[in-house]
Amino acid sequence: MFKINHAILHVFDFISCVNVYSQEELDLSDKNVKSYVQRVVKHALGNIDNKRGEFEPESGFKNELSDYLNGHNDFIDLSLMIAEFIGSELGRMEHPVSSDLLVVDFEDTPKAPKVSAEDLEEMSEEEAAAELDAAYAGRSARYFGLLLLESKPAFMHEVGRGDDGSSVNRIERHHAILPSPSQKISSFALVDVRNMSVQFVDKAREIAGEERWLIPQGLLQCTMEASSKELIDTTMRLVEEVATEYGANAAIATAKAKAYVAENADDSDEVPFDEFVEEVFEDEGPRRSFVEAAQRENLPDHAPVERAVAKRVTRNHKIRTDTGIEITFPAEYAQNPEFIEFTSAANGLIRIELKNIGSIENK
Repeated sequence: MFKINHAILHVFDFISCVNVYSQEELDLSDKNVKSYVQRVVKHALGNIDNKRGEFEPESGFKNELSDYLNGHNDFIDLSLMIAEFIGSELGRMEHPVSSDLLVVDFEDTPKAPKVSAEDLEEMSEEEAAAELDAAYAGRSARYFGLLLLESKPAFMHEVGRGDDGSSVNRIERHHAILPSPSQKISSFALVDVRNMSVQFVDKAREIAGEERWLIPQGLLQCTMEASSKELIDTTMRLVEEVATEYGANAAIATAKAKAYVAENADDSDEVPFDEFVEEVFEDEGPRRSFVEAAQRENLPDHAPVERAVAKRVTRNHKIRTDTGIEITFPAEYAQNPEFIEFTSAANGLIRIELKNIGSIENK
C-alpha cells in the first residue's frame, strides 16, 4: 500500500513553448488523482530495469533533499527547483518532447506481522529474532520520487455545436495525454530516504550538442550502476557461452544458474560468484573461463541482485529446439530428473524427456 504525502505536477509544453510550473500540490482528496499517482509510483518502484546509484560527495541535489527532509526546505520549492532545471535542460534539445514532471513524496507501507509479547516469549531465541526482523522489514519505506511523464498524442472526441445550434461530434488530435499508470516510464528516479540510495531509469539525450544522462548525471549527480536485470542477463549470457565453449548442455547450465540465483536471493541481495560457478559448472576449466569472462564484463565479485527481480527473472527457463519446439519449465527442474531430463545420444543429438505429468492443458 502506498501513502502519498505530497505530490505536484509541472508541465513542459514544447509545442506552445510555454512551461507551467504549479504553485500548489495535487489534490489528493480526489480519488482519481490519488489513484493515478499511487499506481505510477508503484509501477516505477517495481520496475525490474531500475538502475542503482549513490550520490556523489559533491551532489547539490542531495543537500537540497536533506534540507527538505530536515524541515529546512518546502516541498513545493524543492519541486520548482527540479522543474526549472529539467525544463531548462530539455529546452536546449533540438526536438524536445512535451512532458509533465510528477514530483512525489510517498511511503511504501507493507503490512507488518502481528506478534504479541506473549507469542515472543514462547518462541525460541532464533524464532523470536526472525519475527522481529520480519516486523522491522514491514515498516514503512519512504521515497522521494521525480517522474518525467512524456506526453502522448492521441485522438479524442470533441462535442460542439454547429452553425444552426445542432449537436456536432468531432474527432480531434490532443497532444497532452499522460501515459497510463501501467505504462513504462522512460525517465524517473526514486530516492530511498532511509539510506539515500537511488534507483532510476533514464536515457541518453543530446542536449546543446552534447550527449548527457539528464537525471543521474545532470540533476542528481549520482553514480550509474547496472540494474539487477542487466546483471542477471549478462551472467546468464556468459554461462551459456562458457557451456557451449566446453561442449556442455547450455540449457542445463543456464537453468542451473537461474535456479541458484533464485534460491540465493532468499538469503541475500548479493550473488557470490565463487559459490555460483561451483554450483553451475562441475569442472575447473569452465569455472575459470566464467570468472575470466565475468572480469572482462566488469561484473562485481558479489553481484547485487534484488530478491523481487531475481524471482521474476529466474523463475522459469525457456528453450527452443532447432525443430521449432518451445518448452518453458521452472528453472529448478533442470536439476531434477524426476520432472525433466536431458540426454545426449551417440550421434550428437539431444533427447528431452518430460516425466511424471498428471495432465496437459492447451495454452
